[in-house]
Amino acid sequence: MNILNTNYDLLPGSYLFSTIAKKIKEYQGTHENADIIRLGIGDVTSPIIPAVIEAMHKAVNEMGVKWTFRGYGPEQGYDFLREAIIRGEYTSRGIDIDPDDVFVSDGSKCDVANIQELFSADAKIAIPDPVYPVYLDSNVMAGRAGTLQADGHFSEVTYLASTAENNFQPDLPKNPVQLIYLCSPNNPTGTVLSRETLQKFVDYANETGAIILFDGAYNCYIRDENLPHSIYEIPGARTCAIEFRSFSKTAGFTGVRCAYTIVPHELGKLRSMWNRRQCTKFNGVSYVTQRAAEAIYTPEGWEQTKAVISGYMETATMIRKELSSCGYTVFGGEHAPYIWWKLPDGEKSFDFFDRLLATCEVVGTPGSGFGPCGEGYFRLTAFGDHEQTKVALQRIKERL
Repeated sequence: MNILNTNYDLLPGSYLFSTIAKKIKEYQGTHENADIIRLGIGDVTSPIIPAVIEAMHKAVNEMGVKWTFRGYGPEQGYDFLREAIIRGEYTSRGIDIDPDDVFVSDGSKCDVANIQELFSADAKIAIPDPVYPVYLDSNVMAGRAGTLQADGHFSEVTYLASTAENNFQPDLPKNPVQLIYLCSPNNPTGTVLSRETLQKFVDYANETGAIILFDGAYNCYIRDENLPHSIYEIPGARTCAIEFRSFSKTAGFTGVRCAYTIVPHELGKLRSMWNRRQCTKFNGVSYVTQRAAEAIYTPEGWEQTKAVISGYMETATMIRKELSSCGYTVFGGEHAPYIWWKLPDGEKSFDFFDRLLATCEVVGTPGSGFGPCGEGYFRLTAFGDHEQTKVALQRIKERL
């Protein structure tokens, strides 16, 4: 008797970033003095801001005193953080969110992967192409994706092409679906969905009964205040959309771990189910971490956070400018920390990864790892050290 979940056998090889790590290790094994500059995985490099560090120290000291010690906290998050999130992220944009609709977690990657547990095994899904691999992989694991076809698509998944040809604004699903994943700013293309596109999807979801799973992890990088930062800026979204946000890239919490998901009470049973899921499978984010996240929304904390984000966007602007000056076509980097680099002469993205590593000792992310529409593209991140990124771009200009 086979007691294993055989859906895992349907996954194409290893996780994208594990494959990249393996390739780097193999290169280092044969190049002892390699000086590799990593512009691949979207990990941050700037230290955590002073306001957050101060709040963490204070919270740690509280944990050492009997009268202020905290044990298990609420699985949904402490009220002080939920209310700070609402003030800092939603009230400021004219959006009314109930604190009970905010669920604090240890990462939006976890939440985006876990949310599919609320839906039936035969629910049909639609995902942007290209996009963050976790949306697809978690549904493959759950048995919703069907089988992998020769063209790189899964048989039971509806793909929403998001390419230069449609200005990175995907069309509505051509097949009936119950779950629609959207990501804006998009990872990997670095492009933003327009208000008109989001309204189109919200109207579709409300008409058909579909649920939108909206990943807004990079919303704080949007430079144009007229562009939508949240799905809830769109009329009708509260009755059809769940939103995921993260402190990882906003405030350098990739190693600290804190995020949140908004499940509006208008979604009724779905909100109750997510609450039950979290209470059963999750013990909540530590008190120290939540006090750290709260400090982001103090006046000092927010100014410091914006300064760090601006620094990363300066790096993004530099990458765009330098690659464009070499004659390359690039997208993104204006409202997101990712640059989507169109490769010349139809070169395969994993072949380019190997060539870039061998000739420049620079690492990026092959576009095909984000979906079939990503073939022929390459993602660079602006999260690397600014001066090191300068060196990487100089190598690219001189050696490619």
